This record gives sequence, structure tokens and C-alpha cells, in this order.
Amino acid sequence: MRVTALILGILGGITGLIAVIFVLFVEGIGHVFQAEGAETVLRLGWAAIPLSIVGIVGGGLSLGKPTVFRILQLISGIGGLIVISLFFIPATIMLVVGAVLAFFGRKEVSPKSSDRIKQR
Repeated sequence: MRVTALILGILGGITGLIAVIFVLFVEGIGHVFQAEGAETVLRLGWAAIPLSIVGIVGGGLSLGKPTVFRILQLISGIGGLIVISLFFIPATIMLVVGAVLAFFGRKEVSPKSSDRIKQR
């Protein structure tokens, strides 16, 4: 499950970056047509970039530090959903599902040295 969480975390962060690029593109179109609120969209798009990067970093930590991974993934997923809402939904789904899988993933228990001696 942890490998799946790793993959979902990294893909969620990359999907978030793609969503940010799309939001900034939409903002550019809004700016050209002098739409009201285009500047706000620009600020929110820039605010979502670090959240996507946090998602990618959290995905990389899923195997080594699953507790840190879960926290980073939840911050990234929920924060991105708050900041750019609709465009970040696919990334949020991947990030939150990855965090849940990391939470329920079990560590493989290595046999104790005393158990190996008894087996011989």
C-alpha cells in the first residue's frame, strides 16, 4: 500500500502543478479581456504552486516517513482545494487517497534475531 501511496502522492502533486498552469492560463485570458477578479485568480494560482510542490515532496517521503507524508499530503490536498477549488479536485483526490493508504499501510515486520536463531 505504501508504494501505491507514493505513486498517488507524486501524481497528485504533478496533477496539481498542471492545474496551476491551467489556472494561470485562464487568468491570462481574463487579464486580456480585463475581467474583474483576474488579479485574485493570479494570486491564488501562485499560492497553489507551493502546495503542489509540498505534495510531490510528501509523495517522496511516503516510504521512509509515513507520518510526515500523511500530514504533507493532507495539507497539500485540502489547501489546494481551498485555493483553486475546482481545478485542484483531481489532485486533491489523489493526494488524500494516498494519505489514507499511507495511514493504513503496514510496516513489514522483520523477524527478530532470536527467531532466526531458533529456526536454525
